[in-house]
Amino acid sequence: MAMLVPWSSASSLEAAERVVLLTFAVLAVCGLMRSWYNGIAGKRRSGNRKHTKEVSVGLPDPDPLAEFDLETATARNFVYANKTMRYPYHQTMAHQPMHINHWIEIDKEYKWYLDEKARVIKEHGKTVVDSLPENDEACGELLELLADYLPKRYPTLFKQHAPDSITNLVTGDRFDNVSQQKSTDALVIISRLVQDDFLMARERPDGKVYLVGGLVVFPGTYLLSETIDKPLGVLHAPVPDFNQKLLMSVERTLKRFKPNQPFERSSWNIMDDRNLFWHNIASGLPDKDLRPQDLWLRIDHQTFRKLPRTNAIIFGVRPIMRRIEDLADSPLVPSLMEKVHTESAEHLIKYKGIAKYGDLLLPYLRELTKSQIERGLISSEDDVRSFREFLKDRGMPVPSTQTSLAVPTESERRKAERGNQAV
Repeated sequence: MAMLVPWSSASSLEAAERVVLLTFAVLAVCGLMRSWYNGIAGKRRSGNRKHTKEVSVGLPDPDPLAEFDLETATARNFVYANKTMRYPYHQTMAHQPMHINHWIEIDKEYKWYLDEKARVIKEHGKTVVDSLPENDEACGELLELLADYLPKRYPTLFKQHAPDSITNLVTGDRFDNVSQQKSTDALVIISRLVQDDFLMARERPDGKVYLVGGLVVFPGTYLLSETIDKPLGVLHAPVPDFNQKLLMSVERTLKRFKPNQPFERSSWNIMDDRNLFWHNIASGLPDKDLRPQDLWLRIDHQTFRKLPRTNAIIFGVRPIMRRIEDLADSPLVPSLMEKVHTESAEHLIKYKGIAKYGDLLLPYLRELTKSQIERGLISSEDDVRSFREFLKDRGMPVPSTQTSLAVPTESERRKAERGNQAV
């Protein structure tokens, strides 16, 4: 496939970090949350579907969003949530126990995500949706879990009009015989329900943890077809220090964490377009006419669960995009991002791919910071490390500005016009 790049390249290193390091290394410390969840009274779910008790064991039902309005809904701003952005910047897990309400977050871009998923699946097939035989039952169990969860959390978007079924009220799709779906058939149904991707892993008799399938439509910089059926050690080979320092503890934790111990975390990267399947910057340089305003901060909300029946490890990834210009009114955030890029360990920022975007991004971040000072939003003495507390101390809401992915950026329009003129 033309877009593939060798694992030794900078972009592939970043891909390895996002698909595996941020998938599994976070679980190295998941034992810390055991006491947090052991104190929760697991409210058993009831229902008519097969395996409902097993699917829901140990976790409460999500709180229903009875007045959820898809037209105005926003996901959490992960610039602030989950310690995604931090200074000083170190290679840490920055994980936290996940409340069941936060497993699946739906926002006003929902329909665009689902339509884009359908397009990518149609064009790329097994490159983005695949399952090894040992994972086929787990695909069905994941679908059952979602079919149980979604109508409870989002009753205005999903209904169960009959036992063992789920109807998407947004798209009109109805899926029956949910408990009988397996393998990629189940994964394709999932793609019509949620914005998230799911990677699926399993321990094999050799004691290693392998990636055994998934719905990975929006990876951005890697491909499921290039990572499936490989163990963590192989997948992490390009990642500095991981195999030497983290692999053993990660694999040990993956084998031990329980279905009632979900985690969440977030990771960030700088991208140059809206193509969630494969960003141009993953294998090329940004367009020569790209405006710095139209660079994107891609934050992947990552969730970790273990399925009770099949013991499969489920890693959910929901990409959320913000144009860098969207950060103009986020106090201290542009300054924070500049410091992360200029004062962190060189090998970490090189790992992020700064060579491709740094000359474009850094001057613009300084412009945004200067503007915030001139407008009185911040002062030059404010500490970027306290950007979250800055809002709380002043009673300011978390900024919600977020450019729609459904609309081309000015840079994209200019590039398209240039192409038309060339023709």
